[in-house]
Amino acid sequence: MRFLVLCLTSLGSFGALFLIAKLIGHKQIAQLDFFDYITGITVGSIAAEMATELEEPWKPLVAMLLYGGVTVLLSILSNRLPRARKYLNGTPTILMDRGKLYRENLKKAKLDLSEFMVMCRQQGYFDLTSIQTAVFEYNGKLTILPVSSQRPATPNDLNLSPKQEQLFTELIMDGRILEDNLKRMGLNLTWLEKQLKERRIHSAKDVFLAVCDPDLNLVLFEQNPGKK
Repeated sequence: MRFLVLCLTSLGSFGALFLIAKLIGHKQIAQLDFFDYITGITVGSIAAEMATELEEPWKPLVAMLLYGGVTVLLSILSNRLPRARKYLNGTPTILMDRGKLYRENLKKAKLDLSEFMVMCRQQGYFDLTSIQTAVFEYNGKLTILPVSSQRPATPNDLNLSPKQEQLFTELIMDGRILEDNLKRMGLNLTWLEKQLKERRIHSAKDVFLAVCDPDLNLVLFEQNPGKK
């Protein structure tokens, strides 16, 4: 009976925290969904209680397992049932579009004008007329689409065809040669030593970081720049 009561109280507190998080608004839990937020603050509190519970430590342990299990279950549910996501995680809210601010949507997002202006400035938009659309995402972040005349020019706009940039691979890190990465690129120690000599570097131990792209362009950062 006591175990059943413990399960019910744990589930009840989970539901209460979920409702509270919904009422507080997404801006309080940026980069976390509701269930991660609830689990994070609650499991931490339960774990602290478990550390001091000497008589019946199994109680907080069961509660933690229940919270973790419910979070995983709801995560699976939201992945398999897309329609359930808007009820569990919420939906994006358009706060501004084509020069119009939507007061009701600001209230829905639990933002005032000052907070909205701060979020715009944090993304570099000090002039609201340069914003085409502003969307408040369900994770508490503001996404902004600038007007066409204000967005950065792209190579396509300038009729340019720049060469595609390539990923760099680390060959030396903190003075240590990464031989597996060398082999993966079809290189060897002889090639690397030659590159170091051409740059007047006596040993790989003098290199803090060395990276190389598929075109064999090697970039080096010495351990002590300017000192030989």
